[in-house]
Amino acid sequence: MSTRASGLPTDGGALVASVMAAVFWGTNFEATRIALLYLPPWSAAAGRFVLAAAAIMLWLRIAKGIRWSVLRRNLTSYAVLGVVGVAGFNAALFLGMKTSSPVTAALIMGTSPLTTNLLESLLLRRMPSPRALAGMVVSLLGVALTVGAFSGAHFASGDILVLLGSLAWAVYTIGCRRWVSDATPLETTAWTMLVGAFALAFVGFSVETPVTSFVHAPTIALVSILWMALLGSVLAYLFWQTGIAKRGPGATSIMFNLVPVSALLVAAIFGRTPGLAQIAGVAIAIFGVLLASGSGKLPGVRNGRLPSSGRI
Repeated sequence: MSTRASGLPTDGGALVASVMAAVFWGTNFEATRIALLYLPPWSAAAGRFVLAAAAIMLWLRIAKGIRWSVLRRNLTSYAVLGVVGVAGFNAALFLGMKTSSPVTAALIMGTSPLTTNLLESLLLRRMPSPRALAGMVVSLLGVALTVGAFSGAHFASGDILVLLGSLAWAVYTIGCRRWVSDATPLETTAWTMLVGAFALAFVGFSVETPVTSFVHAPTIALVSILWMALLGSVLAYLFWQTGIAKRGPGATSIMFNLVPVSALLVAAIFGRTPGLAQIAGVAIAIFGVLLASGSGKLPGVRNGRLPSSGRI
């Protein structure tokens, strides 16, 4: 079937879509920093995912239709994954970003495929491959260099929270593979995002005043939330799946390494030029991920499908 007949873009168009997905994910960290200047963390996280969940559920309804049998079959799994992988991860990210920098947070999350690989090895009680272990060590050295650990600086408390968020994402990724049955990636993303949105909204209204915060927030904060919800969540997922459908999972998943690079460039655009140590740290961390992947396919990525709802 021709590209035109199948409705898929050309190889070049699919490549651009894959790159744009990684770029959008990378911009989420700077958008989070801006939003947190004017909004409390729980309200910001809830606002992002209430909008994103509404958009992706509408997309699911139009593109595939809602299969209630899928929801009934995976209700418990979706509930757990939504709370842990969407609400848990994003709570850790938004709370952590109060003290962590966008570049450091992006780099920590950029190594999450390795974290997923190691966690799954522990759950299966098998040793990770020497290549995977070496890649993790190299990536951690890159992260340490980025945050300035070798020059006497210390990990901020926010960095630790982002790391915990990375672990929550690892649980989400493994859970999507092992606990969900007979569901498409879009269905799993939509339902877990909806659960996560409800969980974040519940906590947000319990500990903060989201409505008041959003009413008094400046336009730039609202634009940041809208950007993360529509471009950094829904559109990024659409572009990523477009790349997979046309170029294949291996060629697409390698583009995920552009996420911390995107975060670095966006930080520079907003006037926070990275130092040589940060640039070197990002390069070393990406090399560690590639080292662990061996063939160019990221560990912890199945069929190139990164469940984007909880991601970044």
